[in-house]
Amino acid sequence: MQNKFDKKVVNELFGIDEPFKAPGRLMEINFNSKLREKLFRRFLEISTDVSYDWFQGYFEENQADHKNKKQDFTPRSVSDLVTKLADGQADHTYFEPASGTGGIVIKKWWRDCLKESPLSYSPQEHLYWCEELSDGAVPFLIFNLALRGMNAVVWNGDSLSRKCRGVFLIMNSANNALGFSDVNVMPYNEEVKKYFSVSEWVGERFPEHVETSLSADWRDTFAKYNRSNKLAATTQGQDSTGN
Repeated sequence: MQNKFDKKVVNELFGIDEPFKAPGRLMEINFNSKLREKLFRRFLEISTDVSYDWFQGYFEENQADHKNKKQDFTPRSVSDLVTKLADGQADHTYFEPASGTGGIVIKKWWRDCLKESPLSYSPQEHLYWCEELSDGAVPFLIFNLALRGMNAVVWNGDSLSRKCRGVFLIMNSANNALGFSDVNVMPYNEEVKKYFSVSEWVGERFPEHVETSLSADWRDTFAKYNRSNKLAATTQGQDSTGN
């Protein structure tokens, strides 16, 4: 498969001259809905194949910390196998520690999409819970999930110690299979800390950012996930990145 998103193309799309600037620039874009969706459309003009992680080669070559964080990407053949093994879940929930930039979760989402048509697929019937330690990988992960219109949690922290920098709620509020998702930062309060199994808030906090109306009880969004996977969310994980 030809990679259309090499270093030159990605840097140009992000408006940067050096790859090390990518995570910071991308997080700025993630917090600006108009700019983010404009960039989504620019990416989609280059490729409409959303079945895989466009950033895998770019991140592995320019961002991955192989020595300290053991950041190595799972080959696509292994990703395919893992998603097939997880395909038996009937409750439309998925949990993945060490999600990296989203390679495996994107494969799982794509398999879920193929089971239905764009007219019958309902994003709000699915929840993808992604945990990732690397501050460098999280901006790419958020971008990937929101572009594909997924309903997801991005938990930025150590899955073993449960020390967390912040929790993002990615929501397809329009429930549109062909639409994009909103990006929200969950508040740093005791309720969120308990609900998302955070042992301690650590590091620089993300700014307040809400795009989805959460006037209704946001916990309803996670009720089904909690019933089936809360134990996994508190006991599984690893403190290194790899997707």
